Order: sequence, then structure tokens, then C-alpha cells
Amino acid sequence: MNGPFEDGDGTLTVTIGEDAPGRLDKALAAAVPEEAALSRSRLMRMIAEGAVFRDGVAVTDPKAKVVEGEVYTLRLDPAIEVETLPEDIPLTVVWEDADLVVIDKPAGMVVHPAPGSPSGTLVNALLHHCGDTLSGIGGERRPGIVHRIDKDTSGLLVVAKSDRAHHGLARQFEDHSVTRHYLAVVHGVPSSADPRLRGLKGISFEAGGILRIATLLARHRTDRQRQAVVWDQGRHAVTRARVVEGFGGQAALVDCWLETGRTHQIRVHLAYAGHGLVGDQTYGGKKRLGAALGQGAAVGNGFPRQALHAATLGFDHPVTGERLEFSAPLPADMAGLIAALRRG
Repeated sequence: MNGPFEDGDGTLTVTIGEDAPGRLDKALAAAVPEEAALSRSRLMRMIAEGAVFRDGVAVTDPKAKVVEGEVYTLRLDPAIEVETLPEDIPLTVVWEDADLVVIDKPAGMVVHPAPGSPSGTLVNALLHHCGDTLSGIGGERRPGIVHRIDKDTSGLLVVAKSDRAHHGLARQFEDHSVTRHYLAVVHGVPSSADPRLRGLKGISFEAGGILRIATLLARHRTDRQRQAVVWDQGRHAVTRARVVEGFGGQAALVDCWLETGRTHQIRVHLAYAGHGLVGDQTYGGKKRLGAALGQGAAVGNGFPRQALHAATLGFDHPVTGERLEFSAPLPADMAGLIAALRRG
């Protein structure tokens, strides 16, 4: 079966766009569609293996110069069909009825199968737990999935078990009537008194010291696995955040909530604001907590994932209309991190 991004003959045609990076590997990474799942390292291997062509001639130098409008053909590996199978993986079920199920997902679990994660996912676990009752609208690899949270983010996620629930939930996510609050541990303590923060484009403060971040988000120009703040040709994204507790001026527990729901939104927005998440290897940069926090610094600097937890989830039941609100306690690792930061 050909993917939706393929040309039908096992190849992918890519046109170099305006303002593309000047060298081949970077330009291709910026131009290939996200659903092709081609990382820059994979593209470099394809170039070296002679699988990238311009005018029918293989281009094998990743540093080759490119110009706008050039057309490249990428010869893809034959697709390997992987059947998504039920797997007996324990789940923490917060709510379940005939139409939907709410799960408290552990950190480390991928939501649905994808290249590199064909099994061991939430979908595999749900297929075992729910049998054939999952909504099929999401397709074979994403049955019932109407939203997702990152692999290394813990917390609440709702899954549709019927088509009517799937449609109703999807509509609520589209019109932003679903309420979602996340707890995050960030570097520094966001403050309305910080002139640097007030001077950043897209940053404002609302009553009660609530930080509002409004930008466009798009895929990073050279790293297709990341998102980046942009100011044109991106998707509108708004995040609000409130400091719950500060730790020695070096870190804070922050309550974040989403007006929109873009990939990596909280992580990208807080990093843009200069308050990246503790443990975030993708967006957190090289920030480290100082020795003044004592054992808290050691725990924070060694934290193995982004310190982010989907703590509350609220929506109207798509069939009964009843308003449902759920909460999930902090997982042990984040609770331990916060306890260590408090002790200092």
C-alpha cells in the first residue's frame, strides 16, 4: 500500500521551496511532508546510498547546493505492513462506558503505532482491553484516538469506543471546548515583573499574573521531529500558565492550560518564554539547576523525561451531554522531583 505522500511508484517528489536551507540534506528535511517520517539522519543515509535523484541523476553529497524550484525524487524503502495487534498491557482506567474510556497514561508509553514504535502502544493495550468496541474512524493504527499526549508525558487521555462518540469528541477538540490542565516543572520562575519576559513578542500577562503565550507553531526548518515558534505560515497556538509554587527562584511548579492543542505546544511555548521544562532533552536546552537547591538540583538535573503531566481533563459526554471532569494525581517520579525541590 502506498502512503498518502507517495507518488504511487515507491518514490517521493520534493520541490525546494522559498527560503529553504542552502544544502541538500537540510533543504530536504525542511521540505518533506511530516507524514513521511523521514528524519534528517535518515535523509542523509538515503543521499549516501544513492536514493536521492535530481533530473534522473543520483545526488550523493549531503552538502550539495540547492536552489528554489529544484525537484528531487526520493526512492523510498518498500513499506512493511505491520498489523496492529491487541497486547495485554495494564491500563489505569479512570472512566469507562459504552461510548468512551478515559485513561491515565504512564510516561514512556506511545499513544499509537508509528515508525519505530510498532507495538507496546496505548492502542495495542486498548485493543486488548476493549476488544472490537473501539471506534474505527481513526484508522487501523489509531482506532478511537481523538487526541494524544507525548510519549514521555503522563496523564489523562480520552478514547472513543463508538463512532458517535468519536465525532462528538472530535468536534469539541476542534472548537476548543475541552478543558485540559497540565502540571509542569520548569526552569526559573515566570513573573510579570520580568522585563525580559514582557518584552518577548507574543507574551502578555492577564489578571492574577497569568502568563499568556500566543504564537504560530510550525515544524522546525531543519529538524522535522521538532516544532518551533514562527510568525508566518504556522498554526495559531495559545498557552496560559500560572505559577503554583516556586523553588528557590530556580524552578517552579506551573499549571498550564491550552486554548489550542498543537504538537509539543506547552514544551515549545515555555522554552520560547525562557522557562523550558525540567528534563526536556528536545526543548529544554542545556539549562541546569544550581547547587543552592541541594538534592533537588541533583534530582532535577537527572530527571529522565520532560516534567509534564496531563492532570485534568473536562468535556461534555458526546452522547449524554453530561459534563465530565477528571483528574489524575502526579506520578511518582514527578511527585518525587517536587518533594526534592521543596527540601532543597
